[in-house]
Amino acid sequence: MKLSHKLLILSSFVFLIGAGCEGKSSSYNNINNTNNSNNTNNTNNSNNSNNTNNTNNTNNINPECGNGELEGTEVCDDGNTNPLDGCSADCSTIEPDFACPVPGEDCVRIVICGNGRIEGNETCDDRNTNSNDGCSANCTIESGWICPVVGAACIAERCGDGIKAGFELCDDGNNNPNDGCSPDCRLEDGYNCVGTNCYQTICGDGNVEGTEECDDGNAQVGDGCSPDCKREPNCTGGTCLAVCGDGIVWAPEQCDDGNTMSGDGCSANCTIETGWECVEIPETPPDQIFLPTTLRDFIPGCGTYARPTDEAAGAQAPYGHPDFECYGGSVIDPNNVEDDLSPDKKPVRIANTVTYSDASFNLWYRSNDDYNRTYSQMLPLTNIGNGVYRYESAAHFPLDTLGWINELCGGVQCEPLQQGHNFSFTSEIRYWFEYNGTELLEFTGDDDVWVFINNRLAVDVGGMHPPQSGSVNLGDAGVAAFLGITVGGIYEAVVFHAERHTFGSNYRLTLTNFNRAPSQCTSDCGDGIISSVEACDDGVNDGSYGTCNSDCTLAPYCGDGHIDTEFGEVCDDGINLGGNASACSPGCQDFGASCGDGVLQVSEGEQCDDGNTVSGDGCSPDCLIEIE
Repeated sequence: MKLSHKLLILSSFVFLIGAGCEGKSSSYNNINNTNNSNNTNNTNNSNNSNNTNNTNNTNNINPECGNGELEGTEVCDDGNTNPLDGCSADCSTIEPDFACPVPGEDCVRIVICGNGRIEGNETCDDRNTNSNDGCSANCTIESGWICPVVGAACIAERCGDGIKAGFELCDDGNNNPNDGCSPDCRLEDGYNCVGTNCYQTICGDGNVEGTEECDDGNAQVGDGCSPDCKREPNCTGGTCLAVCGDGIVWAPEQCDDGNTMSGDGCSANCTIETGWECVEIPETPPDQIFLPTTLRDFIPGCGTYARPTDEAAGAQAPYGHPDFECYGGSVIDPNNVEDDLSPDKKPVRIANTVTYSDASFNLWYRSNDDYNRTYSQMLPLTNIGNGVYRYESAAHFPLDTLGWINELCGGVQCEPLQQGHNFSFTSEIRYWFEYNGTELLEFTGDDDVWVFINNRLAVDVGGMHPPQSGSVNLGDAGVAAFLGITVGGIYEAVVFHAERHTFGSNYRLTLTNFNRAPSQCTSDCGDGIISSVEACDDGVNDGSYGTCNSDCTLAPYCGDGHIDTEFGEVCDDGINLGGNASACSPGCQDFGASCGDGVLQVSEGEQCDDGNTVSGDGCSPDCLIEIE
């Protein structure tokens, strides 16, 4: 038969020819060779005489999955028979989230969760595969969240929906104040929330929860954890170290936004996070501030309701204290304590006329169950304007319902009320501040009052007396040098007070310019650094094609799934691999059918397409069947 006749016969089968061409050079002979189809030696051999692949398949003889060529009904062939790599083990299926554009080469994963782009069935992609951050490990939006910027952190959908999300610290399902969770989904002081249930915490139970920064199980001040369960700065050798999360920026902190959450601009260790900027912005001054106070209740060693002191014969605890109700009259007695605090930050007595001994004085501000009962309270200071906060009372009796009045000693009340009040107590307030040179502390009261700043005596109103006043202006010449303080340093102010005689109890404390401002952080869009809430930031952010918008969201780009004709795109399916993987080619261009793309395009004149443009394999570089 002449070659022209063969070509005529073959052309009649062109619509039946598959993509692969292995063995095509002999397929004509196999189909028509009566020796192969009728050979009695092969007639009963089902593999030879009845195998339609050998005698009747017009595409191939036995397509071989894994040889790297598209043959017969194969839809992919990546050169192996391994499953889960994009092409199934029998080459019949392109596995989900893959494309196999070039036979013989690895398939390409086209949906990659965590790459910052939405692909396939993804509904979000925040550049990671972590769950519980709004975008799940398989890139679906989690309940209670929204992910408005592709590639950026997700945020809470709505405060008050009962789902804690984003930077919410709680969500109790409403926007009511004073129920533990504020209208902006922040924990209110003294509360903890589990799910939508909020409850008041118990400071001093040793269990840290809610807004508590610490809980050491006691009501002591100056031991690292304050009576209101806030971390106290670590002050040694006249230098205090800041506590991250207290909302006050103290060196060496770079920021302090009042929490220890990372991802909001100020990290868990109070450093400014990459791509953010933080500034201290004074908040609207609150109506009140509260100072943690340690109170110690004593039983007087003299007077109508006295108990024997520890020196009395046969005395049993609890003991009466010889410094309470044992001195009368009005005695202003300054200079009865040392200028410096003791190593454990308590006043040191100098011999004087209104205290019994060093040992008795050492009990005033130290807890001892044989002599006192210890309590913690918050002293409220009211905003009176211009940075001034004040507490003032002419009947300062914080322990009228607490202390020894509630205990029995030998079957009788240990310390009955006198004149309707519980006298005989001491108080200790510790307050940390960053020195700026404008602070003013003023005190008026009775009896003993000493104020120490940076462990040095700053105000001395000692003795048993009617109301007396004292103050310290940290801006006055020589004061800073005497106290050893410098602008920008963190220092501790301590107010020691004692109420020792049933004559009245006056207490007025005024603080001026001791407040500080917490950090407010915003992403620094335009700095060329991608922060946790930015999808992009190239430093220019002009919104040009394939770059970044001015608000650090992605500008139009090839692969965003939108056909941006103004930028020359003619297609965009979000994959854009071309070939048999997509109708859209790289660069968002539609190049139409092409020889070697693995798709038989008869209307374009192709007789075969084995996914390559190599000659000698049965299908020519022009996608015509090669004939021997």
